[in-house]
Amino acid sequence: MAFDVARIRGLFPALGDGWIHFDGPAGMLVPEQVASAVSTAMRAPVSVPGGAFPASQRAESIVTAARRAVADLVGTDPAGVVLGPSAAVLLRRLADAMSERWTLGDEVIVSRLDEHANLAPWQRAAKRVGAIVRWSEIDIETCELPAWQYENLVTAHTKAVAITAASGSVGTRPDVPTVVEFAKRVGATVVVDATYAAPFLPLDLPELGADVIVVSAQSWGGPAVGALAFRDPEMIERLPSASLDPDVRGPARLELGPHAYPLLAGLIASIDYLAGLDDAATGSRRERLVTSLGSAKSYHAGLLAQLTSELRALPHVMVIGDAMRRIPALAFAVAGKKAPEVADHLAAQGLCAFADDGTSGVFAALGVGEVGGAVRIGLAHYSNVFEVNQLVRVLEELR
Repeated sequence: MAFDVARIRGLFPALGDGWIHFDGPAGMLVPEQVASAVSTAMRAPVSVPGGAFPASQRAESIVTAARRAVADLVGTDPAGVVLGPSAAVLLRRLADAMSERWTLGDEVIVSRLDEHANLAPWQRAAKRVGAIVRWSEIDIETCELPAWQYENLVTAHTKAVAITAASGSVGTRPDVPTVVEFAKRVGATVVVDATYAAPFLPLDLPELGADVIVVSAQSWGGPAVGALAFRDPEMIERLPSASLDPDVRGPARLELGPHAYPLLAGLIASIDYLAGLDDAATGSRRERLVTSLGSAKSYHAGLLAQLTSELRALPHVMVIGDAMRRIPALAFAVAGKKAPEVADHLAAQGLCAFADDGTSGVFAALGVGEVGGAVRIGLAHYSNVFEVNQLVRVLEELR
């Protein structure tokens, strides 16, 4: 493996701001090649697909290449890739389309581990048709999401199961294949939010077994673009169309209006960037993605283990959760301090992190609001040992 973090840091002009960025879960910094791809596409003549002239053909080629890039990222067919402005927008569009065929008493299962973007669309859709929302619970000690509970949660009335591939708050990676196995017994559709997993893990939709996976390019340093990837492209044809064009076929059935073509150019560049994280990776883009993200996974596992160990050694710091399988994101509380105070102290020392008051989402389920909230931090591709040591040193001063 050749995950050279010094080389990778050189790809990010924004690191010149002098700050240490632990705000990765909100979106990584943008590598130079992505910014260049967007600006280059904005300077070129681009129209909309369907014309016989170069500007129109350029638009069509960008869309085709973007679908192919996302398909390489998640290991599926480009014909099943739907593009849109964000993961949240696409999930709402999907939930609205799927729920048109639900009836009173049908059920959808969501989890306490998921972020708002993969909860609100399903709750809203269920409320509109009179469906029932059932919840899978997390272990408040470890922050695990036990897969066994889905055996009882899934019933003959279950139409959809929405679950995250990894939590951007506490880092937990649920056992998605086991959840899929329970869901498939009743023919329920499984939708996986891979927003926080995609930057750190090789994804393989057929192996995962889910029906749909959603990703957000911002999470790995791409532009504000999201994508839904369907394991079976024919599923799109069976959903009610959201398009304004009644005759449209394929992924465009769930797409509205013309695309932001420069951003799609940036999406392609950002997936190429992921494929080059390991400079020893060779082969097709899919093969390079698997190698590079495998290297990233190993690198961040070591860095996260060091960070977690050193934070737990501080008597006044409480690391929240201890899941066995995780991405490099975690949350902690400091004894006697409210989370905004801690985040302000970190900012005063040049470290970027977010405070959460613990009154909603996964932290509310954990009761974190009772201890003054939590500080969320996440490692990025450019995080290094020096930055981890700085975080530990600054927190040590808060005794």
